[in-house]
Amino acid sequence: MGTPDFAVMPLQRLVEEGYNIVGVVTTPDKPAGRGLKVQESAVKRYAASVGLPILQPEKLKAPDFVEAFRALNPDLAIVIAFRMLPEIIWAMPRLGTFNLHASLLPQYRGAAPINWAIINGEQETGVTTFLLNHEIDKGDILGQSRVQILPGDNVGSLHDKLMETGTDLVVRTVEKIAVGDTAPIPQPQTETTGLKGAPKIFKETCRIDWTQGCNEINNLIRGLSPYPAAWTELVRGESASILKIYTVEPEPSPHQEQPGTIRSDNKQIFKVACGDGYIRITELQLAGKKRMHADELLRGFKEIAAYYCQ
Repeated sequence: MGTPDFAVMPLQRLVEEGYNIVGVVTTPDKPAGRGLKVQESAVKRYAASVGLPILQPEKLKAPDFVEAFRALNPDLAIVIAFRMLPEIIWAMPRLGTFNLHASLLPQYRGAAPINWAIINGEQETGVTTFLLNHEIDKGDILGQSRVQILPGDNVGSLHDKLMETGTDLVVRTVEKIAVGDTAPIPQPQTETTGLKGAPKIFKETCRIDWTQGCNEINNLIRGLSPYPAAWTELVRGESASILKIYTVEPEPSPHQEQPGTIRSDNKQIFKVACGDGYIRITELQLAGKKRMHADELLRGFKEIAAYYCQ
């Protein structure tokens, strides 16, 4: 059961290693983009390419889906980047249902674990397989693998590393379940001290607070790049436009400038004062324009220093 690319690689590995995939459950097709062209999930596209049965329920408690799922007679269900399952579904397989989560549980339970690990400045994260129960991301742990977060990682590069590591962990977990070699480890069911959450990312989450320090702002930008992207308002007088920021170079140094002040040589350098230095912006996207390097913007925007960021 899955939807995005993150779920495709584990499915592909299981198919290639000869496991009997009796069915794939994914989201319904939906119109997207300017032309409202019908979009299929990444999981559906792969499943169709190898001839796997596909179910696309609107509602997971709908009687027709419950019966269709029961008819598959699954021994085991695997959930990767999908929806919350009702008990009537996750409790049905003979060997249970496990989920792949992109963090080292119990840390970073929630919808956006990859983003928050970088935003919070972690140097390590990982993936966890765990049995589903009535609580979100709180089931017994079956396996874990650790992944280093490098200074140059953003959410895109870390996603890809976790996808590969997660694929290996899913296959190992299936192998252990198949031979009865599991020793599930219970998680704390209450929110204990020191646990960090991974709530859904909203637009305001992505807004840069220029009073923060270089490190915090850099981590926020890395943790939201390339999607959904950190942003600020580029302001001059009564006019303001959204500026998305993808890559930066922190320049810590004492200064007396108001946070949000822009400094530029009108050629290559575009930097913004923050709490303890400057953030030099290297890749960005102005509202209505394509993503570009700072020097491309500056060639046609000679008065950038007359603006400020807020």
